[in-house]
Formats: sequence, C-alpha cells, structure tokens
Amino acid sequence: MNKPATIDFATATAINVSGATTPTQALHDLVPGEARDSLLAVHDVLRRELPQDRLAIYEAGGGSCSVLPPELLSRSKVTVVDIDEDQVRNNTYADEAIRGDVQTYRFGRETFDLVICYNVIEHLPNVDAALLNFRDALKRGGMILIGAPNPRSLSGVVTKYSPHWFHVWFYRHIRGIKDAGLPGEPPFPTFFHPLVTLPRLEAFATANGLEMIYRREVESPRYPEMRRRKPLFAALVDAGAAVLNAVLPRGTDVRRGDYHVILRKR
Repeated sequence: MNKPATIDFATATAINVSGATTPTQALHDLVPGEARDSLLAVHDVLRRELPQDRLAIYEAGGGSCSVLPPELLSRSKVTVVDIDEDQVRNNTYADEAIRGDVQTYRFGRETFDLVICYNVIEHLPNVDAALLNFRDALKRGGMILIGAPNPRSLSGVVTKYSPHWFHVWFYRHIRGIKDAGLPGEPPFPTFFHPLVTLPRLEAFATANGLEMIYRREVESPRYPEMRRRKPLFAALVDAGAAVLNAVLPRGTDVRRGDYHVILRKR
C-alpha cells in the first residue's frame, strides 16, 4: 500500500517487470461475505463499462495482489505507483512498477482507462490531491475504483483512535498474519482524511467532474474472518455491535466497515 514516508519523489524510480505472471488472488483472499459479493459485482460493472480492447490501468498503491479478475488483467497494461520499496519489489503483475507517492506523482492527461485505489486512501494525508491526480490521468469516461474502510463504522472508529501497535497485534493474533508490521507488510499507519467518509467523497467527486456509478457499504471482511478463526472473540464483538446498532438511528449497522465505489469521469 501507499504508506507515507520520507522520500525524494523527484528521484522516483521505475522498475520494468513486463512478463510477470498473472496473480490468482484477484479477490484478495476475501472470505465469503458481503465484501466478496460486492467485489464480484464491481467486476461485472468493469467488464460491462470498460472498453473491450486493450486497457491502460493505473494502480495507485499497488501491492502484491490485484483486485481485478484475470481476464481483465490479461488484456491490460498495468502501471503501479507505490511509495514502499518492498511493495514495488514484490509486485509480480504490473508491466511497470514505479516508486513514488500517488499524492504527487503525475501522469500525462487522459492516459488511463481505469485507476484502482484499493485500501489506500485511508493511509493518505492528502486524499484530495491524489483524487485530482487520478481524475486528470483518466481518459474521458474512464473510471476510478476505490475500496476503503468506513471511518464511521465500529472498526473504523477503533482503527482511527487506537495506536498502531494495536493494529499490528490484531493482524498477528486475530487475523493470524505472522509478518504483520514488518517492512513492506500491512497494517500501515492510518490517517482517515475527511474525504474517506463516503458522503464527503461523493460530494468532492461531483464537484470535480466525477459521477458515482457504484456505491456499496459492506460488512468488514474482518467479521467473517474472526468468526472462522476466533469464534469467542467474534461473538463478543458481534454482541457489542448489536448493542450499538440498537441505540443508534434505525438502519445503522456499525459492522459495515468497508465500502466499494466506482467513479466515472464525465
């Protein structure tokens, strides 16, 4: 992911990894649940709305796995920009991987059919700058796919107000990811710029020539993960979420900790 760090962006380096193998984890290893269902629906929208010939795709903050289905990747030239040297080095599917900051790195106007920013904007202190860069790099009618946590959910509030060491502990001991927190490995520091909140994101998009053609809030995939790996812990969290839902306005579900959005350039 594109995590903040001190880097001389003027000397950002490009690494050509053409001929890399196509990843098989296009769903980010999501367990069955709302998040996986939504990502499959996103795939259907992209298949329907994207041009049917060769595609130019910019992945902002690309890691070691793409969220695109293999058949789209197979007819795409993929360019990844990530600030983390380890993420750039470990990327296996991009035609070009660039070490740089998505908030400041600029491409030529109307270069890409699709920009992907998945689990990235929550880590950026200047989300508005990144979004405008994405918009300018898009061809007319091109799209931006954003996947992000919902700051107003239970998991979003915990993430925002808990120390980073707790995030690492959660990844290691609840999610079972032994390498969590090591160089190049999530979780990364989280800022939660105001534009990460869905209503503000939609308003900003509308004011800057982008229309939202897909929007879905989903239960965080951490919940089905916890139910499978740590059922007692998950039961306690679910009980706490149920209490909060009972006292909050009707229709609120604090377990809806993630969302998927597709923006189209007008």
